[in-house]
Amino acid sequence: MSSNAHDHHGDDHPIVGHLVPMSILIWTTIALLFLTVITVAVRYIDVGEFNIVIAIGIAVLKATLVALFFMHLKWDRPFNQIVFVACMAFVILLIVLTVIDTGQNKSFLYDGNPSLVQDTLDAKAPLAPISQETGISSPNS
Repeated sequence: MSSNAHDHHGDDHPIVGHLVPMSILIWTTIALLFLTVITVAVRYIDVGEFNIVIAIGIAVLKATLVALFFMHLKWDRPFNQIVFVACMAFVILLIVLTVIDTGQNKSFLYDGNPSLVQDTLDAKAPLAPISQETGISSPNS
């Protein structure tokens, strides 16, 4: 038997992963909090259907910040960055195809029976907050 046998395989993996400076983490946290405040503020500004576009845009920006700095993707191997970008591209493709499909089938959607719903609310829950909040009253009153 050899007395020089050892179990070391020459792995060059560091014991500790990439250390991010505290200043970057603090600025990233401040940016995330600021974007959260903007998201809440936009909720109170009525710009029609554009509200959802703004909210999704801010959410994508926040997710990108988290992935880059908190998940260390900025300092990771290029292959992992390519996988991340490919995943985001497929998510965007899925959302676009879903929106297109919903737009095509909008005429088949059933709008319900709002007068029957309001009559039921008036009969069974006359003090319900939804009736008072929207100002909808039944045609019978």
